Amino acid sequence: MTERRFDPTRNEWVTFATHRQDRTYKPKADFCPLCPTKSGARKTEIDRETFEIVTFDNRFPAFSPTAPEPGVSSTQFHPVAPANGRCEVVVYSDDHHLTFSDLTSARVRMLVDVWVDRWKVLGSEDDIAYVMPFENKGEEVGTTLSHPHGQIYGYPFIPPVPLKELTTAEDYFEKNHRCVECDAIQGELHDGSRIVFQNNFVVAWVPFWARYPYEVHVAPKHHEPNLATLSDEVRKDFADALLRVAKNYDLLFGFSLPYIMGFHQSPTDGDMRWNDFSHLHVEFTPPHRSADKLKFLAGSESAGGAFISDVAPESAATLLRERWSTVND
Repeated sequence: MTERRFDPTRNEWVTFATHRQDRTYKPKADFCPLCPTKSGARKTEIDRETFEIVTFDNRFPAFSPTAPEPGVSSTQFHPVAPANGRCEVVVYSDDHHLTFSDLTSARVRMLVDVWVDRWKVLGSEDDIAYVMPFENKGEEVGTTLSHPHGQIYGYPFIPPVPLKELTTAEDYFEKNHRCVECDAIQGELHDGSRIVFQNNFVVAWVPFWARYPYEVHVAPKHHEPNLATLSDEVRKDFADALLRVAKNYDLLFGFSLPYIMGFHQSPTDGDMRWNDFSHLHVEFTPPHRSADKLKFLAGSESAGGAFISDVAPESAATLLRERWSTVND
């Protein structure tokens, strides 16, 4: 079964993709489907012996350009729709043992170009309203393949979290004639206490309202609605900032830190008004609150949606900066 069902109590879609129960689950390294196919060996998803970056359609997609008709009837109260869209895998390297933080600056810069290209291609499809690249790193956040990779989803709707950000940003823009993310970034640059890293065009910081103990956002300092609007020089700084955050995380507790990395940007539904108040940013949300403790989304967070954090944002930013300076002085 692959279909979307509408929840009228929350005004949002829920997708069912029951075939994903059968997807590859924690294979051994010598059976990794994301490794290159070696001569005389079992064929993997990537039929070549070496590569730099590869993208391909997920074999177990939640959304598909050829989605089947729903298995239940749609009613006025219970709308049902096909799960049209796209799900792609982006493999960062042919080296199974690397992580994003191990990549070279040149490779991450190349990866930014790949994300831009896929945003354009997927976003041009009629069924896709929102394109979100993301990476799940580590078993703690549900990763089932350890090879360095991310994913790109092309949704037939704007997902709830970006939609809430966008509608809030629209309200702010109508009242203040400014982008709320631009104002937030300028406030962080002025204060400085929560800045983790910055270069000429991009800044990484722990938000004043961080929901996760070591949450970090990365964004252009000046207004950019989406990946495709970035100039070459901003793309370079964007790549450097993303890589720096990932390296900082690995220094934080002395091990390769799990995280979710998600891209928030303007929708691709053809409505150009989003560009006025949509500001491209990447959110890193690690599950750890200390070296040996995880931040579980328990009653208040899961049932109520009200986050309670264990670490002050200023302390988190200070610790991330200090770990870097200790190693690189």
